[in-house]
Amino acid sequence: MTRATRSHRMTVLGLTVPGLIGMAVSFLLPLLWLLRMSFNRGDSSGLIEETFTSDSYQQFVGDSYYWDMAWETTLLGLGVTAMTIVVSYPIALFLVRTESRFKGVLIALAVAPLLTSSVVRTYGWLVLLGNQGVVNQALLATGLTDGPVALINNRIGVYVALVEIMMPYMILALLAGFGRFNPELEHAAQSLGANRWRTFWRVVWPLSMPGVLTGALLVFVLTISSFVTPRLVGGGKVFYLATEIYDQATETLNWPFAAAIAFILLGLFAIVIVLYQRALRRIEAQ
Repeated sequence: MTRATRSHRMTVLGLTVPGLIGMAVSFLLPLLWLLRMSFNRGDSSGLIEETFTSDSYQQFVGDSYYWDMAWETTLLGLGVTAMTIVVSYPIALFLVRTESRFKGVLIALAVAPLLTSSVVRTYGWLVLLGNQGVVNQALLATGLTDGPVALINNRIGVYVALVEIMMPYMILALLAGFGRFNPELEHAAQSLGANRWRTFWRVVWPLSMPGVLTGALLVFVLTISSFVTPRLVGGGKVFYLATEIYDQATETLNWPFAAAIAFILLGLFAIVIVLYQRALRRIEAQ
């Protein structure tokens, strides 16, 4: 090993170690503490018995209520992800293709909601979707309904609010994914007789799949772990794993069970990441 190689490795190590230490202190150690907490035993009085038992996990697995909650959480993630792709894809494609001198401004406006807290945007949807909100007033004015439509305190409002909140993340991922798109391929397909729809499905869509998958992963993970929006828009009537973790930790005071649910949610994250990596490798291999 040459002196230059050793110096390079020492430089890389010196730059990496502070980040690894910060990661260990801020993420790994709390995660290990949470894992240990999940094997303790809690009771209704809020007392925590330090032991090593799988009672919390058995409670989750043995109760169909929590299975239904996990299923509803998964459906929420899949539904919001699918709707976010449908809404965000045309916007991202337009931003990539536009030759307007205001292109930079348009991109900034598309991701500007990220500068606002999700709590603020959630309260905004409460105003818009409420019985006296803009949406219901518009429906009543057009005569489409005879009375206010229940758009909050249910899953409809949660889905609508989360789609809007997740759109900037999806748009950013799609813009990055469109970076590998070569317009000449689209022109070549059209010159060979393909119409616009065939060109889109056979050329544009496959080339944008890495960005779609990255955005889908990001949106799915953020959606199933979201707490504020389901809690506020759902009005305490819609239950998902994230809201159950909060209830168990703050109301029931059963920290071991809350920690167990958190790790079950992390297990769902791990499954999704594995599926994402396999799908991405398959696409890159084509």
